[in-house]
Amino acid sequence: MRLQQIISLLASTLCLNISTSLSASEPQHRLLIADSSRERIAMIDEAGKTQWEMKIGPLHDLHLLDNGHVLLQTNWTTIVEIDPQTSRRVWEYNSATAGGNAGRAIEVHAFQRLANGHTLIAESGIPRVIEVDRAGKIAHEVHLSVVHPHPHRDTRLVRQLDTGNLLVCHEGDGVVREYSPSGETVWEYAVPLFGREPADGHGPEAFGNQCFAALRLANGNTLITTGNGHGVIEVTPEKEVVWQLQQSDLPNITLAWVTTVQQLPSGNLVIGNCHAGEGQPQVIEITRDKQVVWTFQDFQRFGNSLTNTQVLSTNGLAVTAQLGQDR
Repeated sequence: MRLQQIISLLASTLCLNISTSLSASEPQHRLLIADSSRERIAMIDEAGKTQWEMKIGPLHDLHLLDNGHVLLQTNWTTIVEIDPQTSRRVWEYNSATAGGNAGRAIEVHAFQRLANGHTLIAESGIPRVIEVDRAGKIAHEVHLSVVHPHPHRDTRLVRQLDTGNLLVCHEGDGVVREYSPSGETVWEYAVPLFGREPADGHGPEAFGNQCFAALRLANGNTLITTGNGHGVIEVTPEKEVVWQLQQSDLPNITLAWVTTVQQLPSGNLVIGNCHAGEGQPQVIEITRDKQVVWTFQDFQRFGNSLTNTQVLSTNGLAVTAQLGQDR
């Protein structure tokens, strides 16, 4: 009888431990996510199931709009608005032929739907940022300063701030610049190499300062993903680095080309870990003290070029902060 009591107690304890483990399982997020190598953009629900997907070509930006539509690109020049309920294109703009660009070498790596209904489009190769109305007419343009011009590398993500200024990641220059609506550079930050020599490649073996995304925080600081610099830095307006995530800071995780960054209402950061290879997470949520909260790793539906992610909801609550400015 005593042995049975011991066995019963052990079983009860084991069940309690399992239950505690399950209740503390990693939170799941609803995501808008895209990978050019698998030619797929998709909405993934909190359980990991595909709610909607579409075939794409090269892609470096995406947005879920307030009306439930998805703003995405189908190739390096064509931006489309899709109704995921019907998969119908409700708006389209092709920078290869519109806006006087016919015959020019041009690529688009960033776009954003603005509050006035216009669509902001960054055209690398010119380089400029334009606002386009629903009829496809250019309502405003800002010419950018680029030291090392190239259609594929002039820009990565570009966002309009609440001030009307533009926060622009210049991949080829390794610089984040803030432009006024008239095109004046009002702030810039050269992403440092931290004493290391550049190394070619896209994976963990590479190294550089080819920044992908910049997020202006409410405190005035700027979060910058350093691309092949394998990390994230937070920089003050005075250009002091006050926080940094480096390649090997997260246990059992190797950062490669760090792409998107999003700040959740909790203050946690969600970052994209592109070109890291199988066995490494493609998307990671961390606390500010560098604790891993949640990871996404799916090399069946997505591949090693999962560049862009937007968290749509967390723990059942919608996430409204934009990828590029913490509101």
